[in-house]
Amino acid sequence: MSWHMPAEGAPHERTWMAFPREGVTLGATDVEREAGYAAWAAVAHATADFEPVTMLVDPSELARARRMLSSEIEIIEAEVDEFWMRDHGPTCVTDGGTLGAVDWIFNGWGAPDWAQWQKSAAHARRIAEHVGAEVVPSLLVNEGGGIHVDGEGTVLLTDTVQLDPRRNPFADRERVEAEMARTLGATKAVWLPRGLTRDYDDLGTNGHVDIVATIPSPGRLLLHHQADPAHPDHAVTRELRAILSQETDAAGRTFEVVDLPAPATLTDAHGPVDWSYVNHLVVNGGVIACGFGEPEADARAAAILAEEYPGRRVVTVDAREIFARGGGIHCITQHQPAVTPTAQPIGGAR
Repeated sequence: MSWHMPAEGAPHERTWMAFPREGVTLGATDVEREAGYAAWAAVAHATADFEPVTMLVDPSELARARRMLSSEIEIIEAEVDEFWMRDHGPTCVTDGGTLGAVDWIFNGWGAPDWAQWQKSAAHARRIAEHVGAEVVPSLLVNEGGGIHVDGEGTVLLTDTVQLDPRRNPFADRERVEAEMARTLGATKAVWLPRGLTRDYDDLGTNGHVDIVATIPSPGRLLLHHQADPAHPDHAVTRELRAILSQETDAAGRTFEVVDLPAPATLTDAHGPVDWSYVNHLVVNGGVIACGFGEPEADARAAAILAEEYPGRRVVTVDAREIFARGGGIHCITQHQPAVTPTAQPIGGAR
């Protein structure tokens, strides 16, 4: 097989999610847990307005999920521990009319003491079996939030993720790039030296690209922009912009880098926030955007996303409770591309 990962803007068959369950990530109090459940449900319902959504639900949460989710959301019972579907679920690829499901090794973002991942690590194969996809096994420890592609051979990676010694102690860029070529059809890897500051905390991913940069269309790159010098990501994003503006994609084009400004909030009770509008989900005919309770900043981001994904309707969902748990809307969703050899993007083409 010659596998190829389509751009996220290509037509989808559905979006996959995992319903939260009690544990360290969800929260310690009833109020915190209820806020987490509600945030996941809100993203599922917003997405279901555009395309089918299937939710894996732990047996312990079935009653709650059925109560909180509309009948539009398909529920599949499966054991769940972590519920960040982008990271532990399959990365879907195609080969003509065949759907493939890349089954990365998932070790809870580097096997930190607090993480529980063994049950959710089985979801890639469970989903592949459910949809009749061919499993594409990989010995690389990787997560779906650690990669972004343009559908034309370019993949974005981060030194501190794929080369993390807690993930892949014996990897180097050459080995990682070879695996990206084998599993995703990527012919050009663009490496970021690091991610956002908060992402290096205990509950972070150590630099996932999907909170920093994405490729809305070939040759263009949306980059998180922190304009306030008081935030440590001001220096980080300035450095990344300088690097990425000199990079080329698989077709040899120099990226046109578009800044996606951060909201005004700089800190929370735990330090500098990593609130980022880059962590959006592209769906059939729409974009599910992160909102942060700042009308002006949220509207500005929605306008930029509407410009970058023409023909799509941008819907903003409050993502603060998701970010409080270590990620955003893109992190809790995983798209399944439609398998049609002649499929063309629905909106988003430039």
